[in-house]
Amino acid sequence: MREIIATGLAQLGLAGRVPQEAPARLERYGRLLLEKNQVMNLTAIREEDGVARLHMLDCAALLNCADFGGKTLIDVGTGAGFPGLPLKILVPSLQVTLLDSLGKRVDWLNEAAGQLGLEGVRAVHARAEEQAHVKGWRDSFDFASARAVAQLRLLCELCLPYVKPGGFFLAMKGADCAQELEEAAHCIKLLGGRLHSQYRYTIPGTETVHQVVVIQKVAPTLKGYPRRWAKIQKDLS
Repeated sequence: MREIIATGLAQLGLAGRVPQEAPARLERYGRLLLEKNQVMNLTAIREEDGVARLHMLDCAALLNCADFGGKTLIDVGTGAGFPGLPLKILVPSLQVTLLDSLGKRVDWLNEAAGQLGLEGVRAVHARAEEQAHVKGWRDSFDFASARAVAQLRLLCELCLPYVKPGGFFLAMKGADCAQELEEAAHCIKLLGGRLHSQYRYTIPGTETVHQVVVIQKVAPTLKGYPRRWAKIQKDLS
């Protein structure tokens, strides 16, 4: 796993930009994930090479979208910690908040961060549409990220409220999300964002093409957003 990760980082042009110990630490994270996955459903990928490529290297590609050094990031709906934990390992000065609605996952993430010796990372048990209204969370992060399999306009409503003006929301999507982007255009503008760029890449060692939709926050999010979950779901149906 370590060799796959090291080779992939080089293919992404990141070899000289990340800590020397990053491949070993990402491998350790992968092994912790696979071990826990035997008793908790954290990932559908159960082979070491798949974890290395489709999780670790997929997340590492975000480093070609933005400079995370010394910044703050909230990973919304983080699941097993992607992309937040790999980004923390690759950019140690990044302060990472992992947000998830399942308490057992959050407990494991805090445990894993401790076993990996990571400082400046916290996992929080909360619903994204509720936590964004808590004092100190709104319009306060340099970056928000989401790797969830959900429509872009839904992700924008859940994530953009956390981003400070001048910051960015990074949505990890499939190769073709043109229709999603078109459907999300009004929502992005309403929430104080604008499309900044799109970054397409092939995951090293695979033929899988993904892209990151980069949305810049240009104004504070209107009061009242994100809305209650039932209201968001109703508008999407």
